[in-house]
Amino acid sequence: MPSGAVHIGENFKQVRERIRLAALKVGRRPEDIRLVAVTKRVPVAAIREAMAGGVEIFGENRVQEALPKIQEVGSDRCRWHFVGHLQTNKVRQVVGLFDLIHSVDSLKLAQVLDAMVKSRAGGQTVRQKVLIQVNVSGESTKHGVSPDRLVSLVKEMAQCHSLAIQGLMTIPPAHEDPERSRPFYQTLRELAGLIHKEGIDGVSMRELSMGMSNDFEVGVEEGATLVRIGTAIFGTRR
Repeated sequence: MPSGAVHIGENFKQVRERIRLAALKVGRRPEDIRLVAVTKRVPVAAIREAMAGGVEIFGENRVQEALPKIQEVGSDRCRWHFVGHLQTNKVRQVVGLFDLIHSVDSLKLAQVLDAMVKSRAGGQTVRQKVLIQVNVSGESTKHGVSPDRLVSLVKEMAQCHSLAIQGLMTIPPAHEDPERSRPFYQTLRELAGLIHKEGIDGVSMRELSMGMSNDFEVGVEEGATLVRIGTAIFGTRR
């Protein structure tokens, strides 16, 4: 839970202003960057306070934690993104609940998602929006496809016609200095450009999900369209 007297609405406004300034610094339109408020270990009361303060998109890391929150809060006044590692045995629970899944990292997961979306669609044309998670840093502790395997994976995933590939996501190595994240975000942007040039049918690189509480301004400067912010809005969570 958030600790101390956390002013969620005010924090959100401050983060939005920092996003605006970072965007203007590099000649981007602030409205092209969307903030995903990450609600891992955040109670429903705090989520409702964030909604009242203007938050429109919430991100959850864990399926078992997300389900009761979505059931209680609903999706009428907000959207939900899944931003954590998704196991294939949890796919049944997430399809239909999340507007965007940030963390597809293998062909097997993509195929399981594709099959589940088709089975739920009942013959209608339905597509689940997804991002591909790229392990730009090469850390063994992080999920994601390696950069040298990315183009092949995108081409394979493009055959999953119930998925709409919207772009890429990455998580850089943790570091206090936000500038240390910059090369990883530059690489992700370059990879998105490479895939765009491939001209793969049904594949878009319109979204780059990169930047968290400690480095989101760098993410914005390097082209992020989605930043995933938890602590800077909700405070430190236990």
